[in-house]
Amino acid sequence: MSIKVTIKLDKVKVSGLKEASKQAFEMTIEAVLSDIKTSAVVPKETGELERSGFVDNSQIKNMVASIIFDTPYARRLYWHPEYNFRRDKNINAQGKWMEAYIDGDKKNFITETYMKFFKMLSKGLVK
Repeated sequence: MSIKVTIKLDKVKVSGLKEASKQAFEMTIEAVLSDIKTSAVVPKETGELERSGFVDNSQIKNMVASIIFDTPYARRLYWHPEYNFRRDKNINAQGKWMEAYIDGDKKNFITETYMKFFKMLSKGLVK
């Protein structure tokens, strides 16, 4: 007994899914940065550190992006969670404020957010 299978891909829809994937990725990275800022976890005195946060999407064609906080003291504050951060302006101020997305209580945030955007942008092709 032999079974023959023929698969025909709709190139327009496949192309649409690729574009939706790229857009969903970009939107997800922006959503992570926004969530970091609204979670009030970045140490804040004048607000310069928090305002300096941006998405570097120069490698977006390879599906690589970075969230960067660009002040001279950002690295020092990030890598020293033992500092006694003031909490009068950002109640949850802490070092390593992005770790929650890697292995903390927000580790599913990126996947869930990406899938929400991907489904929305796929025009019904992804359920």
